Amino acid sequence: MRIAVTGIGMVTALGWGAEANWEAMLAGRSGVRPITRFDTTGMRTRFAASVDLPEDRPRHPVSVAERSRRLGEAVIAEALAQAGLEAPFPGPLCIGLPPVEIEWPQRLELNAADYPGLIEAASGRLDLQAEFLFGGTATRLAERFGTRGVPQTVTTACASGSSAIQMAIEAIRRGETDCAIAAGAEASLQPETLIRFSLLQALSTRNDAAEKASRPFTLSRDGFVMADGAGALVLEREDHARARGAAILGYVLGAGEAADKFHRTRSTPDGSAIIRAMSRAIADAGLEPSAIGYVNAHGTSTPENDKMEALASHALFGEAPPPISSTKSMIGHTLSAAGAIEAAVCLLALRDQMLPPTINNEDPDPELRLDTVPVARKHRFEAALSNSFGFGGQNVSVVLGRAD
Repeated sequence: MRIAVTGIGMVTALGWGAEANWEAMLAGRSGVRPITRFDTTGMRTRFAASVDLPEDRPRHPVSVAERSRRLGEAVIAEALAQAGLEAPFPGPLCIGLPPVEIEWPQRLELNAADYPGLIEAASGRLDLQAEFLFGGTATRLAERFGTRGVPQTVTTACASGSSAIQMAIEAIRRGETDCAIAAGAEASLQPETLIRFSLLQALSTRNDAAEKASRPFTLSRDGFVMADGAGALVLEREDHARARGAAILGYVLGAGEAADKFHRTRSTPDGSAIIRAMSRAIADAGLEPSAIGYVNAHGTSTPENDKMEALASHALFGEAPPPISSTKSMIGHTLSAAGAIEAAVCLLALRDQMLPPTINNEDPDPELRLDTVPVARKHRFEAALSNSFGFGGQNVSVVLGRAD
């Protein structure tokens, strides 16, 4: 059984809509810019690839939960429209989302000095409960699009979007549904999260040239760039899609995952968990590594991650891995949404037989020995691999195939 993709939706700092994003990526544009959503005075990192909304107000931006919902709604609506479907959708929603907690503006509003005081001050505030209840975003999206059953919310850090795709294809394979929506939405860019990642020394501090800060696979890479964004795919059994006359945009051929317990932010030094995730996805697709013609890298621009991904690529593919590019160089790291967005990018690359670039590649790291596609180019290939390696050791890879 093949799982067909009949709809794609995408929102990133480059724009709203899959085609607008794809055009910008092929042109090598950067969506990274100084943060205006909140005051960054005194912060080590003062830029991001943000998706701002008209409702954002100084000192009181739209919350993570509400922004995630808005972005998720936009990409699911786009994907359904392309698939020729509308609400109620006759399948489940599987979606990767960020963890949700009460944010600084709400805490300041409650004026509580400690956690017990916060709980007491929030007593009876049903508005806060409704907005920040874990899973509430997915529930609202499920209600909006009339999806079937309880929405499946997954939070596996940077692998969440890919995990959602894996959950959706497994449900279709098991015969539980003919179709599913697989999505990821991310809007964690707020002061506390930015500071937390900064304390982990995970973020770039290239404040003087924000658009050049995301530099995967280069000698000068110094950390990732936080980003908002969302992506969605409509997945169907191939025969179901053909029976209703839907245009097939490509296929999700397989997925693989592997846990890594070595360190909360670093991979096992031999790259074994990353290799297992990649090889399991390729095997699940019924392919050999030689069939993969392009890899959309996790490629975060951190010194450690890029080195480990290069090590794993050589271990799996040999001395000459397929071209591997990181679209995070343009749209930043969309965290929970990255896997869904990057799977969509692979499908567009397969459709047009074009490889998106890794920009800001003026000083490629020679030790990595990778073709990182510094400029978009034509390329003939039938299958692509999308990698998502999350903090906490959650690694998921997805194999995408070209439409017949």
